[in-house]
Amino acid sequence: MFSAFANSLKIPELRQRILFTFGLVLVCRIIARVPSPGVDAVALREFITHLQTTAGGSFLGLFDLFSGGALRYVAVGALGIMPYISATIILQLMTAVIPSLERLAREGDAGRQKITQYGRYLTVLLCIVQGYAMAMTLENPGALGINRQIVYMPGWGFRILTVMTMTTGTMMLMWLGEQITDRGIGNGISLIITVNIISRLPGAVQATINMFMPVDGVAQFTVFHLIGLLVMIFLVIAGVVAVTQAQRKVPVQYAKRVVGRKVYGGQSTYMPLRVNYSGVMPIIFAQAILMFPSKVLGLVPLDFFKRMAAAIQYGTPMYLILYGLLILFFSYFWVATQFNPIQIADDLKKYGGYVPGIRPGRPTAEFLDRTMTRITLAGAIFLTVIAVIPSVMARQFGIPWIVASFFGGTSLLIMVGVMLDTMRQVESHLLMRHYDGFLKKGKLRSRR
Repeated sequence: MFSAFANSLKIPELRQRILFTFGLVLVCRIIARVPSPGVDAVALREFITHLQTTAGGSFLGLFDLFSGGALRYVAVGALGIMPYISATIILQLMTAVIPSLERLAREGDAGRQKITQYGRYLTVLLCIVQGYAMAMTLENPGALGINRQIVYMPGWGFRILTVMTMTTGTMMLMWLGEQITDRGIGNGISLIITVNIISRLPGAVQATINMFMPVDGVAQFTVFHLIGLLVMIFLVIAGVVAVTQAQRKVPVQYAKRVVGRKVYGGQSTYMPLRVNYSGVMPIIFAQAILMFPSKVLGLVPLDFFKRMAAAIQYGTPMYLILYGLLILFFSYFWVATQFNPIQIADDLKKYGGYVPGIRPGRPTAEFLDRTMTRITLAGAIFLTVIAVIPSVMARQFGIPWIVASFFGGTSLLIMVGVMLDTMRQVESHLLMRHYDGFLKKGKLRSRR
C-alpha cells in the first residue's frame, strides 16, 4: 500500500492531478473560514458556542458538518455544498416521475448535461432562499437564545449582501468541485464534503484526550474504555467497508449475433446489485424529517403535545425507533425510485442478454425486483445500526458528540465511500502504467 502511494507520485499525469486536487481543496477550506461581512465578530463567538453545544446530531448539525464548520463561523461558504446536493437529489427524484426529465436522462451525455444545467439553476434558487433565511436568523438572534445583537446594520442592505455572498460562495464551491472531477482525482463534490468532515478530526482528537483527563482527581473514562473505543472503531469501519463493497452478482448470458462477417455476443458476465444501493440518502432524509415534529409539537400550548415533543426529542428511545423505521422506509423508497427492473430487463432483451434459468422480459424484471427487495433489507438494517451508534454513544455513555460522530452515522459512511472511490481511480491509473495497486506487492509482479 505504501509503495502504491509512492508510485502515484512517480507518474507525471497522476501527480499533477493529485497536486491540483490538493490545491483546490485548500481553496475550499479558505472559503469555509472567510467571515461574511456585516457581522459582529465579538458577539459571533457566543453564537458559535451556542451552535457547538446544541447543533450536534440535528439537521443544523448535519448542515454544519457538510460545510466544514463554516456555518458556525458564518463564513462566505456557510451554506456549503448542501444546496447543490439538495438540487441534485430533487432532480433525481423528479426524473423518476416526470416523463420529460426521464427522456432527457436516456439521451446520453447531452441529456445529462441538460439535467446538470437545471440543477445549477435550482442551486441558485435554493441559495437565495437559504441565504435570506440565514440573514433573517442573524438579524434575530433571540430565536437561538442569544441576547446580543450580531449584525452591525440590520436591514435590506445586509440581507441582500448576505444572499449575494452566500450564493457566490456556494457556486464557487460547486465550480471547484466540478474542476476537481474533470482535472483532478475523485469526485469533486464528494471530496469537498469529505474534507469538510475530516476538518473536525483535530477537535475530535482533543475531545477524546479530554475524556481521559482527571476531573477533581477522578477520570470519567479509563484505559479499558480507550481499548474498547479503538476496537469498536476498527470493527465499525471494517463493517462499513464490507457492506459498501458488497454486491449480489446476477449472472447474465449474451446470445451470439452475426452481423455481416462478425460475430457479437456469446460471452458470460454478471450484473452487480449493490447491497447498500441507496448509500447515505436514507439517513439524510430521516434526519431532515425528524427535525420538525418535536419543535412543531412543542409550540402547541397543551400538556399532551408537549409530552409528545419531549418523547421524540433527539436521542430518546422513541426518537431512535422512529429514526430506524424512517431509514428502512427511505431505503426502499430510494430503490423504488432509482432502480427500474423493467427498463433493465428490456435493455437486456434488446441486446440479446438473459439471466440463465429466467425467461426474458417480465419474468426477468420480477426476478430482479424480488432480488433487490431482499438485499435491500440487509442494507437497510446495516444503515439503521450504523446511524444509531453515535446517538447511543452520546446519549447513553456520555461520549462527546464530536467524538461519537466518527463512530458511525452520515460522516463515516461518506468518508468510507469517497475514500474507496478515490482509491479505485488512483489504482486504475497505476494499473494502466504497469504499477501495482494498493493491495499488491511491487516485487511480486516484477518477478512474474
